[in-house]
Amino acid sequence: MTETGTLRTPVRSPSAAPVLSGLGLFTVLLGAALPLIDFFIVNVALPTIGRDLNASEAVLELVVAGYGVAYAVLLVLGGRLGDLFGRRQFFLGGMAAFGLTSLACGLAPSAWTLVAARVAQGAASAAMLPQVLATIQAATDGPRRAKAMGLYGATAGLSMVAGQILGGLLVAADIAGTGWRAVFLVNVPVVILGLILATRAVPETRSQHPEPIDTPGTVLLAVSLLALLAPLTEGRAAGWPLWTWLSLALFPLAAAAFYFVERREDRQGRTPLVPPSLFALTSLRRGLIMIVPFSIGFSGFMFVIAVALQRGAGLGPVPAGLALAPMAAVFFVVSLCGPRLIARYGTRIVTAGGLIQAVGVGLIALAAWRSWPDLGVWQLLPGAAVAGAGQALQLPVLIRIILSEVPSARAGVGSGVMATTQQSALAVGVATLGTLFLSLAASDGMRDALVTTLLVQLAGVALTTALSLRLPRTIS
Repeated sequence: MTETGTLRTPVRSPSAAPVLSGLGLFTVLLGAALPLIDFFIVNVALPTIGRDLNASEAVLELVVAGYGVAYAVLLVLGGRLGDLFGRRQFFLGGMAAFGLTSLACGLAPSAWTLVAARVAQGAASAAMLPQVLATIQAATDGPRRAKAMGLYGATAGLSMVAGQILGGLLVAADIAGTGWRAVFLVNVPVVILGLILATRAVPETRSQHPEPIDTPGTVLLAVSLLALLAPLTEGRAAGWPLWTWLSLALFPLAAAAFYFVERREDRQGRTPLVPPSLFALTSLRRGLIMIVPFSIGFSGFMFVIAVALQRGAGLGPVPAGLALAPMAAVFFVVSLCGPRLIARYGTRIVTAGGLIQAVGVGLIALAAWRSWPDLGVWQLLPGAAVAGAGQALQLPVLIRIILSEVPSARAGVGSGVMATTQQSALAVGVATLGTLFLSLAASDGMRDALVTTLLVQLAGVALTTALSLRLPRTIS
């Protein structure tokens, strides 16, 4: 009561901002690792899957492509839905769905059932992954955000390499007679642990001004990505039928329609699925341009080296996977130094990373030329280690640059745009460099095909390095 005896209306203090604890950060990073591991984990398992399910090469490519396309197409929508309904809620739902679809993959009785389960698994990943970056953006700030973003980048890069290594180990281990099925079934206990931790440690965040779903934009983005990725991933195995060329011709038309619809929504004060005004952020625009050639080269290399080592060099799934262990180990160690290096040298470390990666790729190409077909972990070790160090100086920093200026209210949208760009580029890398390698292998032999493909990747590394010179020197 006041001195005059009248009641004063209680004043509510604003609710405390959500804080992401150390355990919460570990949990969301676990959620970030799962989808990326599963994009690459099947590379060394494909020969075994083909034999067990009597699957053709075209169907096996769908096992990879079905996951990647569904994942890429739905990522931005997943980010928007998290903004709208709550990121923790969508993270939990996406993780639970990922566990169920992983179980369906592991129990698939036929190749086409596996393809369908992989598509569903990609959709579940698209619901889960955007919430990771959005939660980090919304529930951390200052040095804690910089550290969290650095750890996210390290997790992303390490997951892509570790997925291939883990796939080889699980196939060879043949746990309880499961063979290749273990690469999917292993997700189930991990998901159960993640769900328990998430209910305890991940705070709920959402946009303060949520907007309704942009249905026309969602449809047009899906059409654009499908028109590009479907023919690129299936064209070679299917013999490049008419539909692949019609689909590729449709892509620029659908992409242009998507851009004009989104620009109209943005100008009318609504929030489109991908706001064109977001690209006014210099850091986001330049970072996205750089992450495309980086991701194309990264995923293309991972696919090509798995095929070359197993089909050409005659290695089993374990040595084929372990051949990349030096890359994973060095990537992890160097990426942990990233925050301190960027505090001291700024984004110049991205340029240095590109130069170091170029040396590493060159050493791998030289080893392939001189040692073929006796190509294994020892021959690849120098080049893989150097390339891993260069990649670790680029990917975590690029992710941090892309999202550095995105406001918290648009964290889900920004995260979805970044993840969609990266995932689409990963799918394009497998399709383009994989197609180049397999086509050359049929005519010129495995060694020449591998060396040529590595030189093409080297050109992509040079492009990324040149583009890094235009990055802002410091990151907020």
